[in-house]
Amino acid sequence: MHVKKAIHAYKAIAGITARYQRSSVLACVCRNLHGSLVHHNQETTARNTTHFGYQTVYEDEKEAKVAEVFHNVANKYDLMNDAMSFGIHRLWKDTFVHQLNPRSGWNILDIGGGTDIHSSQKINNENSADDNFSDNRQKNCTINVVDINQSMLDVGKIRGKKLGYEEDIKWMKGDAENLPVKNSSIDLVTAAFAIRNVTNIRKAISEAYRVLTPGGRFSVLEFSHVTNPYLRSLYDMYSFEMIPVMGEIIAEDWQSYQYLVESIRKFPTQEEFADMFKQAGFRFVKWQNLTFGTVAIHSGFKI
Repeated sequence: MHVKKAIHAYKAIAGITARYQRSSVLACVCRNLHGSLVHHNQETTARNTTHFGYQTVYEDEKEAKVAEVFHNVANKYDLMNDAMSFGIHRLWKDTFVHQLNPRSGWNILDIGGGTDIHSSQKINNENSADDNFSDNRQKNCTINVVDINQSMLDVGKIRGKKLGYEEDIKWMKGDAENLPVKNSSIDLVTAAFAIRNVTNIRKAISEAYRVLTPGGRFSVLEFSHVTNPYLRSLYDMYSFEMIPVMGEIIAEDWQSYQYLVESIRKFPTQEEFADMFKQAGFRFVKWQNLTFGTVAIHSGFKI
């Protein structure tokens, strides 16, 4: 009788022990799983998101996506600009450069100007015409072109060499959010159709402020928002229905030009972009619409 009771007690104790062990293992597994989920959520939270056209992507992914776009379109970039704008983009750039009013000896930084050799040279032409020393090149501005995309830089260098501007322009690969330039070393920073493509627009504006000398100017030409609702409706229809099709026909690339029209809609309004200038420290901030707000010129001074 005593033996049976002992066996029964032993089985009961063994069962309790087994359940405790299983619960301990389960608790351990749960703790590990919880820890993994917390770590994953922390990593996910740390990766901020932004837009790539109408897509939502992580900030650390956008740079590669934008680089792919411009690598694909580099060789047909200016041709497509002519086709999409019916050549008007050249008038926009002429107006933009004319308003810069550069002075002899200025150190100028052009952000994202890889293929735009004509605008870079026009800066010097404006400088030469105003100061009446077009034949005295050593007095002209120093023009530094920085672009994050090597394909765009390569196209620009080839064109510059063909047009005889090889010695007039310095080419640098660099990011608008981390410019490879010393503090307070630039007299004028420009960006034509480039700021829209950076991951963090505010950071790019702050970088322009950092590298400018006191009294220096930051001037941006960028696609903006058509103000008239009727014209905006027509412009949207043209943009979404025609531009990607033209991209496919001329550059064999629908997606890159779909991104283009979407990125324009995601760009800040004229007022919002001007506020970003002010928040970065710029003074005397102003903006001007061209072609009903299709593009706008924003500028501000570091005082």
